[in-house]
Amino acid sequence: MEGLSRFDVMEYDGVLMVVVESDLLPPDPSVVVIPLLSDYPAVRHLNPEIRIEGRRFVLATRLIAAVRRTSLRRTGAVADQGDLVTRAIDVLMAGV
Repeated sequence: MEGLSRFDVMEYDGVLMVVVESDLLPPDPSVVVIPLLSDYPAVRHLNPEIRIEGRRFVLATRLIAAVRRTSLRRTGAVADQGDLVTRAIDVLMAGV
């Protein structure tokens, strides 16, 4: 699947995920995502609450993974909450 953008929400095998890979990277068969789970233990700043169409999800940042683009189906975007996602990645990688 081409045309994915950072902060797009994708569905993979029934699980929603946020694309976190930069749009500036060259194309690859896989893309880096973080799952959005409704029942996941939240750690402040590491697992922010993300709202999609009135539904609450927790960004499961420690479950960051790469999945094949062809396995994904776009369902929306959370660019308006991109700062929360970026901060969660910063906390995961740098602890701050």
